[in-house]
Amino acid sequence: MAENTKRGVFSLNGVTGMLIATVLLLSILAVLTVWGILVQQGSASKYYNPAPITGSLDNVKANSTANKDYAFQDAK
Repeated sequence: MAENTKRGVFSLNGVTGMLIATVLLLSILAVLTVWGILVQQGSASKYYNPAPITGSLDNVKANSTANKDYAFQDAK
């Protein structure tokens, strides 16, 4: 039987591969964390205001073009 002679400690499937995978996962974690913080900061400054929708639903008719006034309006 052939002996395994390719046992490099710093080969890509050894310590080096483990370090590459660890650095890659930590960098993905850092990018997603920063992205999440930026999204939260943006949402805190431009929060959703439901007043145009729930303000006066009494005048909404089933088939009317005026219903667009009561639909979702993006934050300004």
